[in-house]
Amino acid sequence: MDWMEWIIIIYLFCINIISIVITIYDKKASKKRGKRIPEKELIFLTVIGGGIGMYITMLAFRHKTKHPKFMVGIPVIVAVEILLLLLLKFYLK
Repeated sequence: MDWMEWIIIIYLFCINIISIVITIYDKKASKKRGKRIPEKELIFLTVIGGGIGMYITMLAFRHKTKHPKFMVGIPVIVAVEILLLLLLKFYLK
């Protein structure tokens, strides 16, 4: 693996950890009626690469599982991101 692939892997790891933490925080805030994370910010985290961590956490904690834009939208965004990464890997070498 070259250095660029390592940077992408480290970035995706970090953004997914952030997505997991924020999703858990939002779930706890929803139970306590605390300050919530806006849905736009959750979607933004998905778009910038945190979708896998967020989706797994949503399923594990049953958070936002009744919202189609999350249960359908996040997997679609993740699939598009994976396709783009594969295109970058195989066609830009």
